[in-house]
Amino acid sequence: MTASASAATVLVRRFVARHPGDAARAMQDLDPERAAAVVATVDPPSAARLLSQVGPDLAAAILRHLSTDTIGVLVALVEPERAAPILARLAPEVRDGFLAGAPALRAAELRRYLSYPEESAGHLMDRHAPVFRADARVATVAQTLRERGRRDDQVALVTDADQRLVGTLPLTAILLADPGARLADLGPAAAPAVEALTHRDEVAEILSAHPFGALAVVDLDRRPLGVLRQAALVQLAALDATADMQSMVGASREERALSSAAFAVRKRLPWLQINLVTAFLAASVVGLFESTIAQFSVLAVLLPVVAGQSGNTGAQSLAVTMRGLTLREISLRNWFRVVLKESSVGLINGIAVAAVTAAGVYLWSGSAGLCLVISLAMVLSMTIASIAGASVPLALDLAGQDPAQSSSIILTTVTDVVGFFSFLGLAATFSALLPT
Repeated sequence: MTASASAATVLVRRFVARHPGDAARAMQDLDPERAAAVVATVDPPSAARLLSQVGPDLAAAILRHLSTDTIGVLVALVEPERAAPILARLAPEVRDGFLAGAPALRAAELRRYLSYPEESAGHLMDRHAPVFRADARVATVAQTLRERGRRDDQVALVTDADQRLVGTLPLTAILLADPGARLADLGPAAAPAVEALTHRDEVAEILSAHPFGALAVVDLDRRPLGVLRQAALVQLAALDATADMQSMVGASREERALSSAAFAVRKRLPWLQINLVTAFLAASVVGLFESTIAQFSVLAVLLPVVAGQSGNTGAQSLAVTMRGLTLREISLRNWFRVVLKESSVGLINGIAVAAVTAAGVYLWSGSAGLCLVISLAMVLSMTIASIAGASVPLALDLAGQDPAQSSSIILTTVTDVVGFFSFLGLAATFSALLPT
């Protein structure tokens, strides 16, 4: 090494060690290979500080030009919250190799940053979203984007010197801009962001209210971790809806059409046993009026009519309320309003159905007393079923339970018991009017 080259190396080392922020800003003007050469000349602690400030995309691009051992040394010196986004952009074998060789506590902390709860924004986000500092030059950013070779990126996340989110820029705006301009000159648009632990229902609510093509995911210090795209959320919403359909009839949310028979039995059988218990409960109501049914056998013929209409009415109310809860159109504070509306619907529908039922029963039996009993039972049971359909999921939500998992079973019990009890109870009360 010549004397001039040696002096230049010493100057670079001192500059990086004493002014890491300025050095990181200067690195934005270098291509990743030249930047890697600079990083290789400085001591590991200074290099780690430099990598933590240049942004995860450029940092990962720089590390790709270094040896595996050097990568392990440098990443081990970067703070976990800043190292995780860099690791996420490296090849899986490099990332896994580093985590396997890292101390247990360090590896556990990094894995915590790299993994989030299944229904959180952090779990659903694209970790490889392009992130650049606002003072990066367009030419450097464009080269990095070309090296990434990703065709599904639409926007770049722009950060300040402390790696905090400033805004977003469409990639087309970057690629068409003057190569010598900096990203800050292109006017990054301020964009909303969600924290990594935000539930996906809340994220979907934000995206439905604002037409963003991508939503930034940040940590508690507003440093970008990735982006959420609408296409992924739409697909997840569809999966969630079908899972709710399964759970409402006692099948597991995890079961698939090609799941093993043993898995299906293990998940379904407990709910079938619970259904059996509730069926006996409804049967016990019928047993209370055994003598009335024995005296008026016509009641056994019409009993399924009342119970069936009650069940259908409750199911309609349940479906509408469940949809409102899922889409967050309603909450517990809307309980009274929802129940009042559903009770009104149940009453009006009950009167209309009762009129048709009474006409059919009169043509069949010619008994005005039987028409009176089934009409009153129809109105009463359908009104109560509507109230139950709205109240059961709200009550389960208040209790911290999944409404989709248990609502239908509880509602079926309520509608059967109410339908049987109202019809047979009214029949016993007005037995003098019934035909023998």
